[in-house]
Amino acid sequence: MFTVRGRWWEHKGLQVGLIALLIGGAWLVRQTQGALLLEIYQGISRQFQIVQPGQPPQERIKNARVVELETRIIELENQNKKLKELLKYVEKEPLSSRPVPARVVGRSADNWWQQAILNRGSQAGIQEGFIVKAEGGLVGLVESVTPHTSRVLLISDLKSKVGVNVSRTGAKGVLRGDLSADAVLEFYEKVPNAKPGDVIVTSTYSQKFPSGLPVGRIKSLDVKKLPASVAKVELFPSIRSLDWVSVYPKPESEQLDSSSSANQQSRKLN
Repeated sequence: MFTVRGRWWEHKGLQVGLIALLIGGAWLVRQTQGALLLEIYQGISRQFQIVQPGQPPQERIKNARVVELETRIIELENQNKKLKELLKYVEKEPLSSRPVPARVVGRSADNWWQQAILNRGSQAGIQEGFIVKAEGGLVGLVESVTPHTSRVLLISDLKSKVGVNVSRTGAKGVLRGDLSADAVLEFYEKVPNAKPGDVIVTSTYSQKFPSGLPVGRIKSLDVKKLPASVAKVELFPSIRSLDWVSVYPKPESEQLDSSSSANQQSRKLN
């Protein structure tokens, strides 16, 4: 008898023990409403926190500072690259007409397409009427100057008027700003010799700008417009996102006109 019971217990004892343990655990959870399991979980989790502690505040601040410095280094490298490209372009110009490199440091949301502020002024030799160019072509005209800054009237401003012509055919007109990346070209002729895709440059008739400066490309042409045809022109310079620019002296013709008028006034005074 005892031999049979002993063998039975050897085969079934483990299963009976497990069943009893499960029943006892379920009863304990029910009586304690899970509080014991929660304490066991918290105890285990605390052990893991001790083994793998989180970063202390000082370490997090240090890592954030490193990320900030890395970001600033990347930004400075990009600025340095743009400035080097601009300086290479400037060095190709003759010494007599070499431009002044400047950076756009101010644009407000309410006049984004009207004006821009540069970080160079009269102490760098910039004067009112100087021409501003960027990668792609003409940007605008220096409207006012302080010792350290210059305000530029952009060609995208509604007040801006630039004498231009179609590079392919010589058809002439006046380019006006449209407060956008496009401008409006009003031709002198009713049916001009122009078509979409034609490149627009400054005209020889222009007194404010030297001739031949690239301005943009015709996007569309309206020959039914009265009293003359009108074209929509996509501006070449990225006026939407100006950064570095080059500031050039006034055209020689305008300088000669200014000097001659000054001489005439001085003669009258004398």
